[in-house]
Amino acid sequence: MATTLVIGSQWGDEGKGKIIDYLATKSDYVVRFHGGNNAGHTVINEYGKFAMHLIPSGIFNPSTKAIISGGVVLDLEVLLYEIKMLEKVGLKIKGRLFISPRCHLIMPYHKILDNLYEQAKGKAKIGTTGRGIGPVYSDKVSYNGIRIYDLLDKEIFSQKLEIQLLLKNKILVALGASPLSKKVIENNFFRLIDSLKPFIFEPYSMLAKANQETNILLEGAQGTFLDNDWGTYPFVTASNTITGAAGTGAAINLKKINKIIGVTKAYTTRVGLGAFPTELLDKTGEQLREEGVEFGATTGRARRCGWLDLELIRFACQINGFTELAITKLDVLDRLKKIKVCTHYIFNGKKVSYIDGDANFLAKVKPIYKTFEGWQKSTKGITKYNDLPLQAKQYLKEIEKSTGVKIKYISTGAKRNEIIKL
Repeated sequence: MATTLVIGSQWGDEGKGKIIDYLATKSDYVVRFHGGNNAGHTVINEYGKFAMHLIPSGIFNPSTKAIISGGVVLDLEVLLYEIKMLEKVGLKIKGRLFISPRCHLIMPYHKILDNLYEQAKGKAKIGTTGRGIGPVYSDKVSYNGIRIYDLLDKEIFSQKLEIQLLLKNKILVALGASPLSKKVIENNFFRLIDSLKPFIFEPYSMLAKANQETNILLEGAQGTFLDNDWGTYPFVTASNTITGAAGTGAAINLKKINKIIGVTKAYTTRVGLGAFPTELLDKTGEQLREEGVEFGATTGRARRCGWLDLELIRFACQINGFTELAITKLDVLDRLKKIKVCTHYIFNGKKVSYIDGDANFLAKVKPIYKTFEGWQKSTKGITKYNDLPLQAKQYLKEIEKSTGVKIKYISTGAKRNEIIKL
């Protein structure tokens, strides 16, 4: 059995959707194991262009089974929308999509509270997606969560919802919002679950019984530096995003994982607030944004852009145990005369590492750069390594040398076949 885990090595938006879509052509199962619809994986293939938020990006392979495991939090309206969207383009979903009843539900009050908390913080806001992700994870760990299991029993759901509204409506009113109606929520959720029942199935046994010839693909969301423990807290997501999260979210024995692929954009981007040592607030940063179409698949917000930060990538390689790298959006750098990479940080005159401090510390470090000559030739659509310009090869070799991890895939465009496999 070959089990491959795909993890983002930066602040998300690395191009994981494209890599998952490519790898899924030879996968029997593709598994989403954490996060919610705050993730946005863009896929472009023969079916069209899609922004996937909950359903695994590998769903486009007709012979692949797609699993949403218990570590994922669900907005049922978004989930149902994605199912209908995929069925509309001719994909068979029934019998191929399996959703764990252990998934926690994003309730209407979670989304309202998410935005109210941001407003209350004023200048100290962290830039959440407003999808209710933080509040639903908060309820999960404080024993106030409501799961699909509960929704499958209408009486239990009503009992739990009543308790939560007694708590949540007081908070909503205190923060200036209107209280929510139990009846309205019940009617909506009962309607949604009736449509989703054919897809509800605990996938643990299915994966546990997979034979030695089965290929399993684990799809990580967000990126390493949005991890709730090891990222730039508090400018992070509510779940763990690193390798270990696959074990808890999908109940996968980590010893069975054969490959861990770190998806790395050829430069760095970030959505929302938080430290960003290599950010470019000039014409080059704007050029990267325009060339790379750097706008969030979930929020539509413009992404902040900067040079590749090898200090971050090295840490991501270490903590995740990457066995290989997938470099994306190499073609976005095609027109640059000079290209820089951050090799390390300096703080108070001393060389420091990412792990030496917190987000406030990271905002104060000085990035030290190494400059490369740009190739100023089009790499878009190249599928053979030997066809890359010499300068592009030198750039890629610097990444391998700095991280100690070999590059396996190089994406040269948004389409599935615009990729180099080494």
